Amino acid sequence: MRIFSAAFILLCCLLGFAPSLQAQVDQLMPVPASMEIQAGRFQLQPSFTVSLRGADSPRLLPALQRALWRLDRRTGLRRGKSVQVSESAKTSWVVKTQESAKLELGEDESYSLQITPGQINLEAQTDLGALHGVETLLQLLSADSTGWYFPCVTIKDQPRFPWRGLLIDVCRHFMPMEVIKRNLDGMALVKMNVLHLHLSEDQGFRVESKKFPELTRLGSNGDYFTQDQIREIIEYANLRGIRVVPEFDIPGHATSWLVSHPELASAPGPYQIEKGFGVFDPTFDPSKEETYTFFQTFFTEMAALFPDAYLHIGGDENNGKQWDGNPKIQTFKKKNGLKDNHELQRYFNERIQKILTQNGKRMVGWDEILVEGISKDIVIQSWRGKEALAQAAKNGYQVMLSNGWYIDLCQPASYHYLNDPLPADLGLSEAEQKNVLGGEATMWAELVTPENVDTRIWPRTAAIAERLWSPAAVTSVNDMYRRLEGVSLRLEETGLTHLKNREMMLRRITNGQEIYPLASLLNYVEPLKIYQRHAQGIPYSTDLSLTRLPDVAIPDPKAVRDFNDLVDLYFTNPTPLGVKILTRELGNMERIHTQLTWQARQAPALLEILPMSEKLQNLARKGMEALNFIDHKTKPEAAWKQEALNTLAEAKKPVAESELAVILSIEKLIYRTLGP
Repeated sequence: MRIFSAAFILLCCLLGFAPSLQAQVDQLMPVPASMEIQAGRFQLQPSFTVSLRGADSPRLLPALQRALWRLDRRTGLRRGKSVQVSESAKTSWVVKTQESAKLELGEDESYSLQITPGQINLEAQTDLGALHGVETLLQLLSADSTGWYFPCVTIKDQPRFPWRGLLIDVCRHFMPMEVIKRNLDGMALVKMNVLHLHLSEDQGFRVESKKFPELTRLGSNGDYFTQDQIREIIEYANLRGIRVVPEFDIPGHATSWLVSHPELASAPGPYQIEKGFGVFDPTFDPSKEETYTFFQTFFTEMAALFPDAYLHIGGDENNGKQWDGNPKIQTFKKKNGLKDNHELQRYFNERIQKILTQNGKRMVGWDEILVEGISKDIVIQSWRGKEALAQAAKNGYQVMLSNGWYIDLCQPASYHYLNDPLPADLGLSEAEQKNVLGGEATMWAELVTPENVDTRIWPRTAAIAERLWSPAAVTSVNDMYRRLEGVSLRLEETGLTHLKNREMMLRRITNGQEIYPLASLLNYVEPLKIYQRHAQGIPYSTDLSLTRLPDVAIPDPKAVRDFNDLVDLYFTNPTPLGVKILTRELGNMERIHTQLTWQARQAPALLEILPMSEKLQNLARKGMEALNFIDHKTKPEAAWKQEALNTLAEAKKPVAESELAVILSIEKLIYRTLGP
């Protein structure tokens, strides 16, 4: 939700700029590898035409049609013309490619874009590069009093890493096809190229198997993708230059498999789908030959369904309890000289890898699949961190990073943005660095539904996309945040619901009343970060609806950053205007509680939120009092100091699995009054 406060507008003025719809040349995200800005502009007219030259491409023609549709929607120029496959020199926009690329790792994704007053030229070796150039052009669309135009620039661009992914967990809470499709459109906009679908988990098995239909009949509660739907998703992704990599998590996280196949488990059944979250015991039995017979049939079927060269087997968080408690498995370990469960899992992985190799697939897995002696043909996805990633790369394994990009943990975009797969101090040789393929943002689904999942993915994932695409030297957090607001609007334009669905959820909570007071509170509130939300006493499960304060609050709210900047600016340059702005903002915070208290009489869902607005009210009052002391250069009495410290301590306590995000700056004001 975009609520621009008076303080933000005044802050812009104090910093010497004002929000503008003018040239978007400095708003691009990801930042291109190189860009030269020239004088002039290409003025957009209803007669705007596009011609496609070079290689035949099943991707480019529909992509250009979509681009024209998006331009029409944004500008209202009613262009109403289609893309021409033509060699005409008179066309407005020329797109030229040399080949239609295979959708596989390492294909050329570079492009060059030149905009002059007379023509737009987009050239790329492959249609994949051209798709990225189309998205860059759309981000450049600008407006002023003369109308819509593209600024004149020359851009030469290519990605830093070849693997730029987003994992979506469709198991813990099922995410239907419309969720997947709209997120594919968002991924394309920020030049991500791998959708990683997490398809099996303790809470559900989510893809149809013709060979084993009981997997979804008994293990999905009816929520799964048919094979035709999977093909539709793959084709939709293909047309946007995005690979689809499936993950079937084994040997642990296996409950939903074992509901229908308890004979393959390491302990007797029966099993039922889990509703809670965590690490559970059910694990495939690696000592049974029947296990590998089953997977031979299953993975042969899935390899035919998913065309990508990579298939993810998970391999994480096997606690080994069922293996330790099974005498037959212990006997099997001794017979085969397997010292511990790590070596037993290596044996299992090697058997699975052989099956995948027979089906033309490379095996991908989490850190745990990397054990001594396993083939270097596997790819390691690191959730443990850069040290594990670096060691794997030094040992000759291809790796990608996810640690630091768990977007479900509600950490700020700045944290994700500064998390680099190849920091300068990683200690890898030039050859070893080539083993780092890139990385993936991971959207685990314990605490999201189709209604609010987009608010967790976007816009923060755009910052991760830039880290994976742009040159390593592009690291300014302030500049990233400046551009993130604009790209958030462009993402909404593709169909993502991260902005509009929040208003719908607020209307529900307020029982149809004016949402402004609650929206104002949410400007200063975040859901608890990391895994703190699970520790607050609520037994989260798949049975709970996620429609409360922590579900509608978003990570890293912009209003908090703006207020932080106001306070820092005031400390740097204390002026009467600065005092006026801060007083106004603190006064707005202080009034929210009264407004919500009145609304709560007709909206019971607000009752659990009132303690949060009360904390904000008390904190804002102390902030205003502290500001008054600072402005008048007076010292508060000891009683006030203690009361202020108590207010701060109380404000830091979570309410409804949420926390006040604005505490830090008000704390600065209060501590400034305490003095030495």
